Amino acid sequence: MYSHVAEPPVGGTIDHILSVLPSLVPSAQRVARICAERPQEVVDMSGADLAEAAGTSAATVSRTSQALGFRGFQHMRMLLIRDLGAAAQDEEARPQGTEGWLHTLADGAAGLIRSSLASVDAEIFDAAADAIAGARRVLVVGTGGSHPAAQAVAVNFIMNGRSCEAPIDGVVQQLTASVLGEGDVCLVVSSSGANSVTLASAAAAADAGATVIGVTGFARAPIAEYADLLLVGGARFQSWDRGTLGSGLVQLLLLTALQIAVAERMTDVAEHAQAAVRDEVLGIVAEETADGPVESGDDPDAASDVRGETV
Repeated sequence: MYSHVAEPPVGGTIDHILSVLPSLVPSAQRVARICAERPQEVVDMSGADLAEAAGTSAATVSRTSQALGFRGFQHMRMLLIRDLGAAAQDEEARPQGTEGWLHTLADGAAGLIRSSLASVDAEIFDAAADAIAGARRVLVVGTGGSHPAAQAVAVNFIMNGRSCEAPIDGVVQQLTASVLGEGDVCLVVSSSGANSVTLASAAAAADAGATVIGVTGFARAPIAEYADLLLVGGARFQSWDRGTLGSGLVQLLLLTALQIAVAERMTDVAEHAQAAVRDEVLGIVAEETADGPVESGDDPDAASDVRGETV
């Protein structure tokens, strides 16, 4: 149970509920799922009404609300009312067909991003950035759907002066984690927090004495068992297509924020690395241009296109 009262930002109540939901007992999960999936109905319910809808007792509704970090059901209900009211004010008439669908998808993604980091503990975030900035070695691990985000943040670390290792193969990740030690950091990226391959690397790093930093979408996922520092960025997962979109966006947002925070703690090193990377990119572009890949005469737009593609 949370030791503090949850006060998610406007639009963030459902994201907060979903970030904690997997850790609840089955009866409490039913209550939480109804709140997340049917908030328009829940705001008009009493505790007894919600209990009946979830096939449980009013006492379970109260305990669930507190387990989610709220003072009680009425506190959660008022936050849902607040969020629904804000969403209604933002609703606009949309074009029909594909254009309307694209607008809806983009607005939904923007909404996810606005509220998704509400569950990130600022003190833990700062501690994670400090640990990475001061680490002797940094290992970034992530497999499955979290693999692209893990690789992306590793590249950004390197280009900003924070050397790190990011093996692609899950077994190599685990083996590398096993030879870490005190003063090293293993950054573990797992949206579910339950990927067995990724958890094996986290366990190996923890056993080796490294600091394990977990990045996940759920507050009480199995990764919490191994993580010294846990960063939780939740994304709504109400349908497969939008859920996977939201998960990827939130991972990239949280990891990018962490990388920027690390660079700010390594200002001189980061600035030197950024200058070196910039010079290298300009050198690559100059070499490509000198080799004459452009076949469109003196058309400056064509040359510009090639430079953009090379970068």
